[in-house]
Amino acid sequence: MSVQENAFTGFANPVDPTPAELRSWAYQPDSVSLSAMPTDWDLLVSGDQLIGTLADLALDPRCPARRFALHCLYIYAADTVRTNFRAHPKRRLRKLVEQAESRGDDVNRQWAYNTRMLIARPELFNYHDWCEGGLVRNPRKLGA
Repeated sequence: MSVQENAFTGFANPVDPTPAELRSWAYQPDSVSLSAMPTDWDLLVSGDQLIGTLADLALDPRCPARRFALHCLYIYAADTVRTNFRAHPKRRLRKLVEQAESRGDDVNRQWAYNTRMLIARPELFNYHDWCEGGLVRNPRKLGA
């Protein structure tokens, strides 16, 4: 039985979900609305522990929470670059970008492009675009 066939039963601790809980929620997102989650939940889950799971979810066009996962990837990339690679390892971000470029569709490749642009030109950072979902709601290539 795949994760997609399992019914989501909730988070043991929504502030610190496991990768399996996050994956299960992503395929049953209506079972727990984002409004019921802790404030800034997107910021809480956009760390090293869950970024691989979020990247997998963003790569899956069938995932109901794909846009949320992509939003979290934007947060992760911005946090990585804005802290000059102190918050998260540069090699991990580079791996995520390469994965999005090689396995992703247009949405993922655009995230990868924008992340490469931000690495090259950190002044392109805009909190609304990168951390509040602006680039997910209004997709565009930065610096183009």
